[in-house]
Amino acid sequence: MFTLQDVALPILAAPMAGGASTPELVAAVAAAGGFGSLAAGYRTATAMSEQIAATRKLTDRPFGVNLFVPAATDPAALAGLPAYREELRPDAERLGARLPEEIPADDEDWAAKIAALVADPVPVVSYTFGLPTPAEAEALAAVGTAQVATVTSVAEARAAAELGMSALAVQGPEAGGHRGTHSVAAEPGTEPLLALLAEVRAAVGLPITAAGGIGDGPAIAAALTAGATAVQLGTAYLLADEAGTSAGHRAALRSPEFAETAITRAFTGRAARGLRNSFIDRHAGRAPYAYPEVHHLTAPLRQAASRAGDVQSMHLWAGTAFRSARPGPAGEITAELWRAV
Repeated sequence: MFTLQDVALPILAAPMAGGASTPELVAAVAAAGGFGSLAAGYRTATAMSEQIAATRKLTDRPFGVNLFVPAATDPAALAGLPAYREELRPDAERLGARLPEEIPADDEDWAAKIAALVADPVPVVSYTFGLPTPAEAEALAAVGTAQVATVTSVAEARAAAELGMSALAVQGPEAGGHRGTHSVAAEPGTEPLLALLAEVRAAVGLPITAAGGIGDGPAIAAALTAGATAVQLGTAYLLADEAGTSAGHRAALRSPEFAETAITRAFTGRAARGLRNSFIDRHAGRAPYAYPEVHHLTAPLRQAASRAGDVQSMHLWAGTAFRSARPGPAGEITAELWRAV
């Protein structure tokens, strides 16, 4: 079974759902000696399998697949959707987007994804937003798949260890994109990554990948010195040639117009960190804690903003180290990061 110690360089390209992670990015990082994962979040099982096949054509090195674990939304949170829809109408009208009046149920095609990964295994499956059932974890372990749980607290780490996970991705508050809390309603902790890393190591004896706000050599060195087996970087690869990052997002990451990041639920209902823009400020504290319902509600608006290049209305996921991101081939970015350790 694959382990983190099998990677030549302890640098992992984070799975970034929504298009940034591509087979080309995963293959390029693998070729440089690192490890990459496809992001199956927001994809059907069929689309996931197509990406796996595309990646295998590009590399014979190990790679992973990340799954979003679905959960039922609190009915009280769902009750807040109509009011938030009305709040968003001026934004939608300005962008020429039509907000959905009804949002269909969405379980991430979960059962079909698990079945596909059991039938056609990959070396590593990682989980975000929760954990699989014991039966699902056992089925994947039986076909030789290593399993990694994203955790944001000691309690989540202990639950993952009890389930038999192979390793943990400990995600600190500095991370870009969604915080991987196992509960939608949970307020993410604010303890810095290195402190959280020490607490998890003391509580759970599993290999750990450190994630969140790591963007340069010294940050990598600090995490490894603190006991991480590897580090996971997402924002550092957003400007890579092989990344599927949109043109507007790429421009925003390099623009002096954006000076800081902020955590918001305005785009998806889940806490996520992105470049602070007017949309985040305008809707701060207004979105119900309803995920993925808010994600589907705002999707047409976000798509319209991206087409129009309206960076003040886009979800510009980025971690606190976004200023360290550099353009170029992903392999070169990986090598440069390691040389700077």
